Order: sequence, then structure tokens, then C-alpha cells
Amino acid sequence: MMSWLLLAGSILFSAGCIGPRTVAQGVVAEGIEVGGMGYAEAAAKVREAIASALPPLIVQSPSETLIVRWPELSFSDDLPARLRSARRNERISVCVRRNWADAESRLLALCERNACAPQDARLTFSREGFSYSSGHTGIACLYQKLLSDVTEALRTGATQVTLRVRELMPAVTEEALRARTCLLSRFSTRFDAGNAPRARNVARAAYLLSGSVIPPGGEFSFNAAVGPRTEENGFSRATVIADGEFTEGMGGGVCQTSTTLFNAALLAGMTVTESHGHSLSVGYVLPSLDAMVSEYSDLKFRNPHPFPVYLLASAERGEVTASLYGCSDGSAYRTESVTLETVEPPPPREVQGEEDRVLRAGKRGMISESFLLHFDGEGKLLSRRRIRRDVYAAVQGIVQKKPVSPEEMPADFPSGGKILQKAGKMSCIFPKIPL
Repeated sequence: MMSWLLLAGSILFSAGCIGPRTVAQGVVAEGIEVGGMGYAEAAAKVREAIASALPPLIVQSPSETLIVRWPELSFSDDLPARLRSARRNERISVCVRRNWADAESRLLALCERNACAPQDARLTFSREGFSYSSGHTGIACLYQKLLSDVTEALRTGATQVTLRVRELMPAVTEEALRARTCLLSRFSTRFDAGNAPRARNVARAAYLLSGSVIPPGGEFSFNAAVGPRTEENGFSRATVIADGEFTEGMGGGVCQTSTTLFNAALLAGMTVTESHGHSLSVGYVLPSLDAMVSEYSDLKFRNPHPFPVYLLASAERGEVTASLYGCSDGSAYRTESVTLETVEPPPPREVQGEEDRVLRAGKRGMISESFLLHFDGEGKLLSRRRIRRDVYAAVQGIVQKKPVSPEEMPADFPSGGKILQKAGKMSCIFPKIPL
């Protein structure tokens, strides 16, 4: 019976020295009767039988099974010496040693077909929000281990070897990306959805803000993100505050969006580098927590964190919301508004009109301050820093009064009186009454 042994490396067949003699009579080699044959003829016949029975080498890998057979899997033997030394009627076994000449290149190619690099999870951010694509692990093939195992299998006669692999983890996982994009803060204010021009301006500004990314150490500018408040940029005329008065202006309502973002930035731990209060207090946020923007005034803040901060904003159903996302360090922030003093408005101004009604309600003025409180992950107050101090002017009310007709004069009105109206003013002229 044959003995299968591995021969590491390439072993060349050598027929040895075959003399003119023939094999002894009755000799059987590996089941083949070769007695009386010449040595070369006997060796060729026996080797043909060996080759046909040579067991293949099976290399199992995760993606495929590689089967190496004759003639790629060759062999060497000690047949010439055995034939020369054989005696009459002797049955001889041949020591066969398998050889795989191009094992290194074939195994390397097998590893390359099985190996794959890990793929990092990816993050896509837009105005619509976040989307994540899952990465996958990679496979590293242990080539040197495989080569060693094949060599050993050939040497010992083993017929199967398994390619050993190692899992490679991606550098960035979806779990890690989600941890870097958790909600840091969210702030909302209400607006009158029925005031269509103003509502459009609030929503347009929110849309232009949404999808912004503030890199670590980067500064965000509201005006740069939103752009000019013009018709070409999608804005309409609506009520604005100008020179201490409510009036019509392009982009009215944008300041409510900037105010909403201002508060979200404070609650996310952003460093505000520029903000301005209105000349009059506004009703959608507490005093000193508003952020007026204009062609000359901006809202700016810097990202102090070592990670990007992502901004989403939206306005729908009468509510505008700004949300900031990033990697939380456990800190929490809260704002405070403190009114230091109030100023009563002057008496309302009267104007004439078709009916009695209030055209504009009076509004108190005030002096106020706002503060930012910083807490650690356990709720301990770390700091209380003043954000801003503001002075808001009082607003004089305006009431409309209907002119008084003669029929509506009171019964005790002096006799003979005449009502004169000129240039919007009303006065009474009475006849002289003797004392």
C-alpha cells in the first residue's frame, strides 16, 4: 500500500540510475505485475497507477472550495530503488511524496478572492434630516497560516485544509454615527399661521437654515445661511420693528426664526459671538432672549465642541423649531430671563375714524437681563453667565374715536353751539352768554 507524504517545496522527479537489467520475476509493485520488465518500463507503468490514484488536496475557504488534482498536484517516489532491490515474487510498496509546485501563487490568489476590506458606516445629512448606511465587517485571510497548513498536509498525506480568516471591524459603525448625532437641543416658538406673508417668511428662513453643519471651532452666521431678505430669495413684506415702531418691511418675521435658533444654540452649549435685542419686546420669547437680525445685525455663534454640530429647522402649523445635533458630553443648559424694571407707556394717542376701537395697545417698556446656566451630567450647577442686558422701549397705544354728530350731542350741551371740523380737528363755537 502506498504511503502518502508531504514534500514541502518543489521536488523534482529523478528516475535514478536504471541499468540494463530487468525487474526480478514475479515482482508486484503497488498491485502492478512488473516482473521481467525493464526498470524504465516498470517505473512508468507503476507511476501511471500512482498518478491515477493520487488523492487530491482540498482547500476549503469561506467563498469556495479549491480542489488540486494531478497533474497540478505532482509527486516524487523511491520507485527506482525499490525495483532494483526487489527479489523474485516480492510485493513492494512505494513511498510517494506529493508536491504542489505553484502552491504559493494559487493560495495567494485564493486569499485575495476571499479577503475584503471593512466598510465604514456612512452618514448623510440634508434639510430632510439624517440617513445612515450600515457598514460591514471585512475579512483578513491568514495566508502564512494557510501555506503552513498546506505544507503540513502534503507532508502527512492529509487531504483537506481550511483557510483561516479573521474578521476586520470597520473604523466607523452606524452605532458610533448615531451617538455622534444625538439631539443636543430643541427650541420652538409659536407664530400666527393666519398671517400669510409673515408665516411664509418664518418658514422660508427656517428652510434656508436647515441642513447647515457647524464644524468643530467653526462660526455660524444667520445672515450668511439665510441670505438677503428679498423677493428674489423668497421673502415677502410683513410687519417689522423699525426705529421703535411696528411697520411694514421686507422679510418681517425672520427675526422670530433667528430668535428660535438663538435659544436652541444657547441650550446646545454654543458660544454666542453676536446677538442683538429688538428695540421693542416681542411676545414669542422672554425678554433678553430674542435675537434681532437685519442687513446690519447678525446672529452668530461658534461651535466649541470637538465634533460637528448639525442644524435642522422647520416651520409648520404655527410653530417654528430649531434643533441642534451632535455628540453630547452629558452637560445640560438652561436660560433665565430677569426683568429688572418696567416702564409704563404714555397715554394712548387718539385719532379719528369710523368707529371707536383700539388700533394699537400700549405696551410697557422694560430693562431686562438673560443668563445661561450650565449643569454637569449629575445636575450640579457649574456656572451662571449673563448673556445680555437690554432696554426695551415702551409702546404708546393708539385709539380710534368716532366723531360726535349733532344728533349725538348730550341734552345739556349749550344752546346754539356749532360743531366745526377742519383738517381732522374738531372744535366747538358757542354764542356769547351774558353774565
